[in-house]
Amino acid sequence: MQKKSLTPTVKNGARKTAAKSRIPKAASSQVVPSREEIAKRAYEIFAARGTGGRELEDWTQAERELSEKMHRNN
Repeated sequence: MQKKSLTPTVKNGARKTAAKSRIPKAASSQVVPSREEIAKRAYEIFAARGTGGRELEDWTQAERELSEKMHRNN
């Protein structure tokens, strides 16, 4: 007995093309900060506070700040 695939079989790579077309154009062309930029800003946030234990919060704050700054400059 053959297993049925949940994904339809499509020839010539049409499935890959269809998946790419679902990505909004604005999302695919957005400028995002690099890991190094985020790490540097997260460290600056940590150093200004002076205490540890909030690495994830520092990282997400740095990522948000840098993304907003890049968005304003584009």
